Amino acid sequence: MRVFINLCFIAFSILNLQAQNLKGSRPNIVFVMTDDQGLLLESIGHPIVKTPNLDKFAENSIRFTNFYVSPNCAPTRAAIMSGVHEFRAAVTATHNEQERMALDLTTFPELLQKEGYETGIFGKWHLGDLEAHLPKNRGFSEVLMHGAGGIGQRERGVKITSYADFPPNQGERKNAKYFNPVLLHNNTIVQTEGYCTDIFFNAALAWIKEQNTKEKPFFAYISTNAPHSPLIAKPEDLKRMKDRGVEKPYPRLAMIENIDDNFGVLMRKLKQWNMLDNTLVIFTSDNGAPGSDPNFIQGHKTGKGTPYEGGVHVPAFWYWKGKLKENVKINALTAHVDLYKTFCELTGADTSKVKQELEGRSLIPLLENSNKATWNPRVLHTHRGNLGPDPRKSANKMWSVRTDRWRLVGKELYDIKKDPYEQKDVALDYPEVVTKLSKKHFDWYESMIPYMINQNNVWTDSKAPFEKLYETQKAERGIPKWTPASID
Repeated sequence: MRVFINLCFIAFSILNLQAQNLKGSRPNIVFVMTDDQGLLLESIGHPIVKTPNLDKFAENSIRFTNFYVSPNCAPTRAAIMSGVHEFRAAVTATHNEQERMALDLTTFPELLQKEGYETGIFGKWHLGDLEAHLPKNRGFSEVLMHGAGGIGQRERGVKITSYADFPPNQGERKNAKYFNPVLLHNNTIVQTEGYCTDIFFNAALAWIKEQNTKEKPFFAYISTNAPHSPLIAKPEDLKRMKDRGVEKPYPRLAMIENIDDNFGVLMRKLKQWNMLDNTLVIFTSDNGAPGSDPNFIQGHKTGKGTPYEGGVHVPAFWYWKGKLKENVKINALTAHVDLYKTFCELTGADTSKVKQELEGRSLIPLLENSNKATWNPRVLHTHRGNLGPDPRKSANKMWSVRTDRWRLVGKELYDIKKDPYEQKDVALDYPEVVTKLSKKHFDWYESMIPYMINQNNVWTDSKAPFEKLYETQKAERGIPKWTPASID
């Protein structure tokens, strides 16, 4: 009996040790971030969309239920890559030269590379298309990407901008090349075949398979442009919705179901290749779903582009077989800026010499033992860019402060613990909270102004970087066809 008890104690200790020692554990990391999906998942209560693979993944994962990002695409990506608020990273908007991440920052993929990691990005970058800003120069050894903020985008407003995808992808928004897009593969522009989301997942899996064969640790960033507009879904995905009785199949939801299909393939392949024991898989989205349509904002006041909960509250599921506990909810207030330190601590990367002062926290204490981890109260600032130098004169509903209990949006105050959908403004009941958080935000904003170096940038060339790059390569050597290696 004593021997049996001792063996049980040893077994329990080994399992507990696995859950308690994540620093320097050097897992492979697969980080999947979709574009404009927000909380649109069947398991989070959406009445139409079917996401069985992501729902199963969520059930087996650690779920951060209070995970926050920025209200728009490029700002979120800047905060993740730099470990600081997007304004500190010089990214204040998604276009007009304000999406370019500052070059004085060290990205976490650069640090991972120093630790022997291979790093790959598949899909959306959106932190600058000029040569110095491209992912190949910011820490990624493998790149398959579109330009601008989405496939086919070409913005022309009051002033000329460098924000444009490759010319063959452009056209009327409904005709953007989500099928057979032209993409940048490392240093070569290539003609691909297939649907964009399928291409990015398949390319990532082929690359992952190669790294596994070489026994190289890796960080794979699968950053889909879907379900961002233009809303172009595969016909078979729309038909699938119609076949199960959806009278009006929504392209955005069909695009999400396609993401779910691809995520299912990803998990099956990792299992087939015996990689789940040494691979951390993460799923999230870059901001809330757009618009005010009740089919997309899941009961919230607003969606993408706003500093309310619906604009910045997204899912965050973490799964690592045998290392992380399964089916666990963590309610601590967490954010995109926390990923930098977390990834570096997991991989053993040294952050001591980075130029920026990292703002996030490591999530490792929560991942190891959420019940006993010390997680002090914190304040998260959200602010839409392009609002002028004085936030007091900005639109009141374009900035917010989030604490463990409150969200102040301009002059509106919500008790999120009691009112997660922000239905009742309690500012008149708690004027002292409004005053305190307002001052805190204005002081913070003032400290950010020196870092907003892109505010007055002007692009004087008649063509965007990827337009010029495409025309040069086409004239000199053409645009070769490309397909990823087999994943079978």
